[in-house]
Amino acid sequence: MKKLEEKGTSKICPAIAIMRDKKIIIGLRHYTPDKWKAISVWTLPGGRCDDGEKVETTLRREVVEETGITQLNIDNFLGEIDGVKEGDVVYLFVGTSEQNPKLLEPEKFSEWKWEDVNRIPKNFINPGVLKLVQNFVNNAHT
Repeated sequence: MKKLEEKGTSKICPAIAIMRDKKIIIGLRHYTPDKWKAISVWTLPGGRCDDGEKVETTLRREVVEETGITQLNIDNFLGEIDGVKEGDVVYLFVGTSEQNPKLLEPEKFSEWKWEDVNRIPKNFINPGVLKLVQNFVNNAHT
């Protein structure tokens, strides 16, 4: 996957839908006005690239920092979606892991959990990301 080899910028935000059966890992993220706005939303593991950092390096680093998952298979690139902050681009991947998420950043998140891809709460951060994930999972498992 060429996208994993790209050198990122602070506008590129790789994220991954980590799957097991028809469930993905989602986390309840609590933003503050200094980071975006005062809002709590469900999201996937991932984060913002450091300038010049490879997309794969960012993705793996963020997954470990947020969930503690170190054994991660990155299986597919699903596409690029506009981020919720103007100018941001989400590089969306899908993968698998046998590990379960842990709460490692309680100042940012209140929980991580496995959730059925068709039962994601309405306050998911990015509807475009969710639609791509749902289409992939539902079409891959029919």
